[in-house]
Amino acid sequence: MTAAAFAVGLAEAATSFAARQLRIGKEHHAEGRIDQAIDAYRCGLAEISDDPAIETISELHSNLGNACMLLGDLESAAENYKAALRASPQLTSCWCNLGTVNLKRGKAQDAVTLYVHALSINPGHWPSRTNLVQALIATRQYLMAKVLLMELVAERPGDGKLYNQLGKLHFELNEHDAALEYLARAIAIDATDADSIYWTASIRQQQGDIEAAELAYAEAAKLQPLIRRAAAKFPAEFRVLALFAPFAGNLPTGYLFKDAAYDTDTLALFAASRYDPEILKQGVQVVVNLISDADQAAGLLPQAALLVDQLDRPTVNDPRKIARTTRDAVAERLQDMPGCRVAKVLRQKAGTDLTLERLLAVLPSAATILVRPVGTHGGDDFEKLEDPAELEQALAQRTDTDRYLIEYIDYRSADGYFRKYRFIFVAGQILPYHLAIASDWKVHHDSTDMVDHIWMQQEEQAFLDAPATVFNSAHYQLMREIQQRIELDYFGMDCGLDRSGNLVVFEVNASMLVHEHNEEFPYKNPFVARIKTAFDEMLRKLAGVGKSSAT
Repeated sequence: MTAAAFAVGLAEAATSFAARQLRIGKEHHAEGRIDQAIDAYRCGLAEISDDPAIETISELHSNLGNACMLLGDLESAAENYKAALRASPQLTSCWCNLGTVNLKRGKAQDAVTLYVHALSINPGHWPSRTNLVQALIATRQYLMAKVLLMELVAERPGDGKLYNQLGKLHFELNEHDAALEYLARAIAIDATDADSIYWTASIRQQQGDIEAAELAYAEAAKLQPLIRRAAAKFPAEFRVLALFAPFAGNLPTGYLFKDAAYDTDTLALFAASRYDPEILKQGVQVVVNLISDADQAAGLLPQAALLVDQLDRPTVNDPRKIARTTRDAVAERLQDMPGCRVAKVLRQKAGTDLTLERLLAVLPSAATILVRPVGTHGGDDFEKLEDPAELEQALAQRTDTDRYLIEYIDYRSADGYFRKYRFIFVAGQILPYHLAIASDWKVHHDSTDMVDHIWMQQEEQAFLDAPATVFNSAHYQLMREIQQRIELDYFGMDCGLDRSGNLVVFEVNASMLVHEHNEEFPYKNPFVARIKTAFDEMLRKLAGVGKSSAT
């Protein structure tokens, strides 16, 4: 046998072995034995590094990429998709899957580019088209996503999931009536579509149609008491049961629960409903109480606390502890801390009279009073009253709801700007989230003009990079004391520094938003991701699971 013939024989044998390993890997994959499938694919690839069978090479890499993505190993998945594409650059599915890896990594714009490239090869590739919709939504290119979704609906008018997505998209566009119309179409196609019914309930609630919202929530809960979300990897590391109150303030988890390594069951709690804890806790390792507003959920928190007791699982933010985080209760608990200024708070009950003399007896040093309805956040219905006559007139007006009267503390910096810092406390860690700078006392990051001022962005980035250069060791000691007094596992704090260097605490609660939409402030991304990582590790530890090595 000549040397050339021998080489050909070796190549054919390698090809045959690789093909067998590919078949074995596929069989394991189909049966859910993902680790064994990965071993088979890698074994096949190890034998054909110089083999001319391009199709076999690309298919092994492609399938290995799929298996790695199932396990949440996005880095290995991306490497194998790229290797498959180097061998066979016309593989539409590989370009699509590589786009999905980027979407999961938070690189939505890169995902858009990859999906578009996949469609340039095969314009009709359905997964690339539907995934492109998700990437466009993630990059807030809502109008383009809408156009594409309308095309998909025209092709598959019986697909209720497309109408569900259109409803959610119109909600993002603040077109609530259109959102309800498309969600109704989804429900008409599938009367058991609990997700569309839950969304309908939420939108009705935001519109103030409480009766319709209650009916929709009840219907959705009857169809699907638990809203199930599968982990982004297989198998899931553990299972979380999240408690949610539809008509009360809840911890926003759109980002915190995104692409999680654990399965999530979310239970909507209603005052009149009864739940079987033995069924709810099956397979669950950790309970996360999302009910976060002690004012809005005052009537529901005792029921949530009882359920948590019955579930008998490690719990994040015990409802009893949440109940002690009203603004007035927090202000009282954080008094008498040297170096820390916490505004005193008086709660006025709905329909009751309050004289100026009574107010000043409780807040004797307050020259300026802040007024806001109980259970509200942000800047809506939040006033500052400095003139005594104006204040007396406001007090004379009876309200339909309780309201807070809050001592105003001037926290203006020496340069005339107001600076409000946000920290997120996670299982003992104190993590910086943002710095908002404005010329007015009512500071919210999304309403400032920081996007137009580079120096403000640079100052925020410097704070995020090294918060200890702004807040010294004494400040951190105060924050640790605050954490001990509040007792929650996860919460946020808005604060500032007065001109004497005192820590000024504005707000402490578990309702504060952490999100990933920082396109105008990309330097925030690693710090936001750090909070999510800390949140995930907190749950992992409570579940008794070792730290994940997958990224």
